[in-house]
Amino acid sequence: MSTKVISLVSIGAHPSSGRARRAEQDARAVELGLQLAGDNLQVVHAGDPREEALRAYLGMGLDHLDVLEQPAGADVLGVLGDYLRDAGAQLVLTGSQAETGEGSGMLPFLLAEKLGWPLVVGLAEVESIDNGTAQVLQALPRGQRRRLKVRLPLLATVDNAAPKPRQSAFGPARRGVLAARNVAVIEDSLLAEDALQPARPRPKRLKVIKAKSGADRMKAATAKASGGGGKVLKDVSPQEGAEAILKLLVEEGVLR
Repeated sequence: MSTKVISLVSIGAHPSSGRARRAEQDARAVELGLQLAGDNLQVVHAGDPREEALRAYLGMGLDHLDVLEQPAGADVLGVLGDYLRDAGAQLVLTGSQAETGEGSGMLPFLLAEKLGWPLVVGLAEVESIDNGTAQVLQALPRGQRRRLKVRLPLLATVDNAAPKPRQSAFGPARRGVLAARNVAVIEDSLLAEDALQPARPRPKRLKVIKAKSGADRMKAATAKASGGGGKVLKDVSPQEGAEAILKLLVEEGVLR
């Protein structure tokens, strides 16, 4: 029996112009889904079915794209959870963070919690799916990979470590169908009470380099950043892990 693969997509924004486009990470989720399921891949968006930017996903070779009709400011968590459960999804792929809206990156975590599924962050490759178990490669810092075996159903997020998406072709993009589905609308109470504003980037702290000559200073400034300040915790209790995280946040000045 084939594995039911669904890719979740959102509307992206060009980093310079802000023009609506397909989201880069979501396009990688579609690419990975096409490599796994081919024509059987199902792609889902929760939002406005009249959004033309969605056709960029159709241009990747999709016959249709299911749109769960939702107004701006709606809470799509419950709608997506119910849809995925009813559709019998076994592997759900999505980008790790939206390019528009809140962009908090929390939706995959909340969705996995709602469904009671395992979540793999930074999926780079699905090596095999056999007997209800997926063997995958998870992307780690500095190009490293970790092999995992996870029971299905599974939700996974992809980032720039996943395969690059194919180009969107104009013809298939125009011929494809944006299939709107009427579903329940739940107002996002948080957005209803508060307004969103762009976050202010925090300045990056620079390490003070003591060097005797200009050449030494240049070498230190261009040297690749090295680790050493991190700490790997293995076989610790949740309490010990939480205390270690809290200690780090205090040391970094995030908490006081």
